[in-house]
Order: sequence, then structure tokens, then C-alpha cells
Amino acid sequence: MENSASKFAAEAIKLDSQGARGMAISNYQRAIESLTKLIHLYPENKLNRVYQERVAAYQNRIKALQMTNVDVEPAVDPKATPEEQKQSLAKNDLDSLIMKEKPNISWEEVVGLDDAKNALRESIVYPAKRPDLFPLGWPRGMLLYGPPGCGKTILAAATASEIDGYFINVDAASMMSKWLGEAEKNVSKLFTMARGLAEKEGLPVILFVDEVDSLLGSRNSEIGGEVRVKNQFLTEMDGINGKGKDLKLYVIGATNKPWSLDWPFLRRFTKRIYVSLPTLEARINLFDLYTAPLNKEEKVKSAELAKLADGYSASDIKDICQSAQLMVVNDLFHTEGYHEPVVGEDKPQPRAITMSDFKEIITRRKPSVSMEMIRAYYKWSDQFKAL
Repeated sequence: MENSASKFAAEAIKLDSQGARGMAISNYQRAIESLTKLIHLYPENKLNRVYQERVAAYQNRIKALQMTNVDVEPAVDPKATPEEQKQSLAKNDLDSLIMKEKPNISWEEVVGLDDAKNALRESIVYPAKRPDLFPLGWPRGMLLYGPPGCGKTILAAATASEIDGYFINVDAASMMSKWLGEAEKNVSKLFTMARGLAEKEGLPVILFVDEVDSLLGSRNSEIGGEVRVKNQFLTEMDGINGKGKDLKLYVIGATNKPWSLDWPFLRRFTKRIYVSLPTLEARINLFDLYTAPLNKEEKVKSAELAKLADGYSASDIKDICQSAQLMVVNDLFHTEGYHEPVVGEDKPQPRAITMSDFKEIITRRKPSVSMEMIRAYYKWSDQFKAL
């Protein structure tokens, strides 16, 4: 059924590029039907998100083509050969994965997580700046794991900002080709492009794969092309690890569920770094950071808030501060006699945020990470952590 959807989609894009709207729409619809059936037959399939995105994309294309009085940009250059059209689509997909400019995130913005920062510096930043100091080479596969909202993505971005090179950000959905039946080829193209940048320009390249567990999780009860995709990923990782010690290509995987990864993949991520919940000191710094732009009373103390927020993630703390601001804004709009200011009139401002406001929000907003999850991370770290 997956292959059937792939064929219908490929035929639709081909007809679309030739201006055959009616036949293109028909094939897009048949591809949608095949994918919808696949989703209903296998509701637990990890690729359903990819299939749903493809369904939405095909539906949007159908709507555009049905606007008969409007000129629609062809999917690809209609004058190009079929092979050139296919290469153009693949190039556009890969180009969209590259962050052309380095992420504008400094190490200072990554609050706490000293072990993780040191591990990434040792593996990526230092070798990029002084490769002569590493006669035995350096790690090229790193796994960042831990609870959601603790800074795995920002760690990778901050690392990329420290080096003069490329940052390629993909997720499991991006790994899957819009041609569906050629997912493993898309993985190969991605690594080929990354290797090309690293070899030809001699610059460091970070390939960041978010939610890597959805792509490389347990290989039991798989359907479609998942096995082929995973085998291709293993092959590419072997190529990176075995390709001369001077290749500056790194793969950083991030996951909230490290225990779902098969051992063959774990072995290729030689650095396995636990990105934990923030410590008390880190929570204090986070409250300092997020309350700095807010109008708050002097009695609001980050140290006291940090103690109340034990067990909360970095993103939880940001949400608490945001909720405090929303609370006083809501109070402003519900103030008796409030009206929209006219031109030239001073805009009324919300009252200062109090300690009581924060305490009320913390009481209502529970941590997003349970103690059961934390125990699971500690147990897994005891077996597989590798800083």
C-alpha cells in the first residue's frame, strides 16, 4: 500500500509538471486514499505523522490545481527531463534542511548542563579549532537524551554557533522522502550532501536529528520501508566513523526515549549524554533570565521560586514566567473602566507581578516530567551513559 501511494504520488507530480491538472488531481487523490487506508490499518505506526503530512500536502496541491482561473506554479520545471525533475525535487528538499546561517545562540544561554556542554566542546568545538591535538581522532556520533524541555535542541544549536561550519537540522519526518517508497535514498542523499560539505569545503558539519527514536527505534513489528531506512542509516554512520580521522562531520541525535533505541544504533553514538532536569542553581539562573524583562515586585526572589520549582524542566520554568505575565495582563483588561487608548494617550500598563502570582501558578501548573520518568532515565544512564 505504501508503494502504491508512492507510485500515485510520483505520477501525480509528473502530470502536475506537464500541466495535466485533471489527471494530476486524480493521482493525488488516489495517493491520499492509499495513505489514509494505511493510517487506519496501522494506527500505531510511527510513520503515520509522515503520512498525514503528505496527505495534507497533496490536498493543498489539489486545491491549488482546482482554481482553474489562476495560474499555478508547476511542481517542477516542465521543460526538464524526468530525471532532472526528480533531482530538482530532491535538491529542494535537502536545501530546505540546511540552516544557512549559524544559530545565534551562545553557551551563556544554555543554563546549567555543564557535563553536556563539556562533552560537546570536547567532541566538536575543540577538534574543529585544533584538529592537530587529536591524533586518534574524535567522536562523531553523539546522543542527547533526557526529559522533554530540558535543552537538547538548544545545546546542539549552541555547539553549532561556536564553530565556523554548517548546521543541518532534520527530524524523522524530514528523513522520509516525498516519494515515500524511496525513504532510504533520502537518507543516503542527506549524508552524501553532509559529507560533501565537510570534504570539499573542509568545514565542520553538524547533522542534528531530533526525535531520533521515531526513526531508529525498536525494529520489531515494522512495516513498509522502515527496516530499509534504518539499515541505510547504520551504513551511513559506519561510513562516517570509518572515514579518515580528519572528516569533520558529526551526527547529534536527540531523544526523550533512549530505551527504545536498538543496540546497533547506540553503539554508533559513542557519546551518550544525559540532559537532565535543571539543578537548583540552574533553576535560579533560569528564573533570573525569564523574569528579567518582566515588571515584578522587589519581593520576587528567584532563589525562592527555584526551590518551589523543584522537578520542573527549563521549558516549564519559562511557561511559569509567561503565565505570570499573562495573569497581570488579564487583570489589566478586566480592570473596571479599562478602555483602548486613543492616539496620543498613554497606554495603561499592568500591575507588577507579585510572589503570590508565581506561587499560584506553580500550584496550578504541575511539572511535565514525572518521577517515574526520571527514575527510568537514571536506570538507563547507569547502563549506557557515555560522557
